[in-house]
Amino acid sequence: MPTTAAVTAPVEHVVEQIENAGPLDPVVKAVRKAVNATLRPRALRDGLHGVWLGHPLHPMLTDIPIGAWSAAAILDVVPGTGPAASTLIAVGCASAVPTAVTGLADWAQLHPPQQRVGLVHAAANLVGLSLYTSSLAARLAGKPVRGRLLGFAGLGAVMAGGYLGGHLAFRQSAGANHNADVLDLYPSGWQDLGAFDDLPDGKPTKRTVEGVDLLVVRRGQQIDVLADKCSHLSGPLSDGEFTSEGGHGCVTCPWHGSTFRLSDGAVVHGPATSPQQRFDTRIVNGRVEAKLPGS
Repeated sequence: MPTTAAVTAPVEHVVEQIENAGPLDPVVKAVRKAVNATLRPRALRDGLHGVWLGHPLHPMLTDIPIGAWSAAAILDVVPGTGPAASTLIAVGCASAVPTAVTGLADWAQLHPPQQRVGLVHAAANLVGLSLYTSSLAARLAGKPVRGRLLGFAGLGAVMAGGYLGGHLAFRQSAGANHNADVLDLYPSGWQDLGAFDDLPDGKPTKRTVEGVDLLVVRRGQQIDVLADKCSHLSGPLSDGEFTSEGGHGCVTCPWHGSTFRLSDGAVVHGPATSPQQRFDTRIVNGRVEAKLPGS
């Protein structure tokens, strides 16, 4: 009897090959260009990323089609539930469209290995959607057996896509908060960041405390300190641009354009949805000190 490791290893090997599949890059580039051209308005992109929600929107929406299609598969093995199963499949097909759009918006702002896996993830789900659409058409045409078979095939494709989506989220950390570890790594109490006069005015600067990189911005006599590692995909905010949004000082990540308010770390523009960790600051004898709030 094969062990769990023996069963999962070939699957992991396939996914690793997808991560490193350079031949997918021309397709990735073409699709990314089309997505960025279609979703050009920034307000639209922020909405699709889930900036307003404080959480990526795509994972929430995936529950609707997957739930509807899974329930339909259960009903397909129960006599006399054909109309209910057809309704659930229709709901799944309809909800798959906004789910795919939010997924593409997030996908377009990922690193190449993530985008390769995401491309295959989307392809598997597209196959699943096509099979479910055909299943619904067969059911409406009075061909229930064909409809059930197409539905089960569609569920298999969607489960394969779901596996890759889980790999993206949990193995490749797409959509995760990449500065959540600051709370565990930063030492407690006030920590020295150097002389106040050494900080340039209005320019993002990096300081490091026991291996934790901090973004420090001096504006006149005011000092703002945030975690330097962007919550989206760990971009260095200290290499970013100091900007102003709505009268508030902000910093824009140089990697994917996420913008954070300096005063509280709040997300102003995505693709990030998690805020930056903010630090309390003070000036003692001409030196800047920072600590985690409440530490």
